[in-house]
Amino acid sequence: MEQDFYRIKRLPPYVFAEVNAMKARARAAGEDIIDFGMGNPDQPTPQHIVDKLCESAQNPRAHRYSASKGIPGLRKALAGYYQRRFNVDLDVEREIVVTLGSKEGLANLAMAMTSPGDVVLVPNPSYPIHAFGFIIAGGAIRHVPASPDEAFLEAMDRAVRHSIPKPIAVILNYPSNPTARVASLDFYREVVAFCRKHEVYCLSDIAYSEIYFDGNPPPSILEVPGAKDVAIEFSSLSKTYSMPGWRIGFAAGNPRLCSALARIKSYLDYGAFTPVQVAASAALNGPQECVEEIRTMYRERRDVLIEGLAQAGWDVPSPPATMFAWAPIPSAFAHMGSVEFSKLLLQEAGVAVAPGLGFGEYGDNHVRIALVENKHRTRQALRSIKSFLARSDEFAARVAAKTGGE
Repeated sequence: MEQDFYRIKRLPPYVFAEVNAMKARARAAGEDIIDFGMGNPDQPTPQHIVDKLCESAQNPRAHRYSASKGIPGLRKALAGYYQRRFNVDLDVEREIVVTLGSKEGLANLAMAMTSPGDVVLVPNPSYPIHAFGFIIAGGAIRHVPASPDEAFLEAMDRAVRHSIPKPIAVILNYPSNPTARVASLDFYREVVAFCRKHEVYCLSDIAYSEIYFDGNPPPSILEVPGAKDVAIEFSSLSKTYSMPGWRIGFAAGNPRLCSALARIKSYLDYGAFTPVQVAASAALNGPQECVEEIRTMYRERRDVLIEGLAQAGWDVPSPPATMFAWAPIPSAFAHMGSVEFSKLLLQEAGVAVAPGLGFGEYGDNHVRIALVENKHRTRQALRSIKSFLARSDEFAARVAAKTGGE
């Protein structure tokens, strides 16, 4: 039988596939590709965390089934983190669930809370799971601006007044992937007040809350009094401690949403490998100098990248947080869109970036550049980009000739 399955039919073609295929072909041909495409931390996990994993793995009992909600020690460690970092108290039993990364938690909560046709408000552009988690679950998406400002609040108000049925939830992601925008506590206060008034849940993703550069730690929505009435927040150790492959994250906040997520997970998994959870506890409870070192590394890479792009004639805003720069496509190439521009940059400069279209239609005039190459490799990429941009007239003429001949 040839027909697609229902949920697969709701997923569009993978936007990054063409660029990824080109990248693979180039590498197979022996070309040196400098890859800023995927937000995949390149630094090793701090040694004391790895040591705790190895120590715990020596215990034969640690190889048995774990707990899908997370072992008590790790949930207590997250509660301690929230108290230290945000001055927020969490009930370890009712208000915390350990997840297999924030992505899994978001997707499974979407499955738990969404009925077919339910409307969810999602920023555009945004990280794909924010929208597609609910689409896979049978929901409908209404886009709102990605900026944490009055335009976002006005769009929420219009959606509640005009959507049928009324939205059940709104997604927040600050610091934002891909835009690197950061929200203020005042913005969160406005969102919480609105959601409480209109009985709309708020799902906040703060996976990049510890990767910030300008001295002001990004806030948590749970700092707002009464936020736990409507809000659940997802976080992750992937970027904070360079632990992406470990797949450890958390959901914290509204007890009803935490309970729904925990119940869904009890049918789907037995939780992360216990030694991984023990090591994650060591990450949260142990020395935190490594976090500042990781933050400093990304700040230095950011500065090299942004300054070098400016010297090459490509003005890109300096991100205040995250491990990404959200780069408007240079004007000479703006007509191409993000996918074709990314392919041309890869072909002619040997530099891979992520097309903004992959984060939503309103991202198509940008590309995302991940700070995942060291400063030496970044400078090498900048030299290639400068040479590429200097030939923009040549490439524009080539594209025009090709288009005219079709």
